[in-house]
Amino acid sequence: MKNMGTKISIIGAGFVGSTSAFALMMGGLASNIVIVDINKEKAEGEAMDLSHGVPFVNPVDVISGDYSDTKDSDIVIITAGVGQKPGESRLDMIGKNLKVFKAIVPEVVKYSPNSILLVVSNPVDILSYITYKLSGFPKERVIGSGTVLDTSRFRYLLSEHFDVDARNIHTYIMGEHGDSEIATWSLTNIAGMNVEEFCQKACGKCDGKFKYNIYNDVKNAAYDVIQKKGATYYAVALAVKRIVEAILRDEKSILTVSTLMEGQYGIEDIYIGVPSIVGIDGVSKILEVPLAEEEFLKLKESSSTLKKVLQEAHI
Repeated sequence: MKNMGTKISIIGAGFVGSTSAFALMMGGLASNIVIVDINKEKAEGEAMDLSHGVPFVNPVDVISGDYSDTKDSDIVIITAGVGQKPGESRLDMIGKNLKVFKAIVPEVVKYSPNSILLVVSNPVDILSYITYKLSGFPKERVIGSGTVLDTSRFRYLLSEHFDVDARNIHTYIMGEHGDSEIATWSLTNIAGMNVEEFCQKACGKCDGKFKYNIYNDVKNAAYDVIQKKGATYYAVALAVKRIVEAILRDEKSILTVSTLMEGQYGIEDIYIGVPSIVGIDGVSKILEVPLAEEEFLKLKESSSTLKKVLQEAHI
């Protein structure tokens, strides 16, 4: 891990940006954290608040600033943009955030041409693709948070249903980080057993609707949280921390980040969440996992949904 001089910049001091800074600070993943926001006072306040906790964590310098202060960042995390409102889909937000990204990305690239860009703003797949196009960076160094959070939600809900540790459940949510995402039931396993085997041998409470209910709870989780408290940010921040950790420690971890498809699964020229190997250089490889036919078709449908949005936005 590059624990000396690692610099991470966060563009956007809203709920997700500030909570991500906190998660990174608690994880000891950077020696320098820079927070940039159009609302300079908000960024200053977040940096001050975080700095007051520095004596409790590994040494870190947390500041607010302008794009020039992000110079030579190792990773730039983009959380800026208009947040999702109750009743609004992630794809509804593209028009609002496209203009924001056209202002942000050139500035980021100007000061940190060798950085890895991690896009978290929604709709994350579309905005990751836009960032890739605007930055001119190689695809490996432009990553979206993808379905890393959705996969975590899926594992958590399965752990609640099966009454086992979520860390012992292996599965993925793939596709759009949004309404067309898919659950890979065919790949889900607990203790080397598929869902049906585990239900039969160790659970005994799997009626015909449990898969449908869990999938819908995953898909609608953000809407439910936004309806109840206005925004999602804690779990998102932990997903950001997990991706950053995999990069800086060169873990070569398999995460369902959003990355550029170049023929994998028969999908071209779109960013979408799929299992990928993540390390110090970003995404080193996309894994084509053996999906069931229905899952494969739904993944293709998800990519078509995203492509249609891109076309309608004239990107």
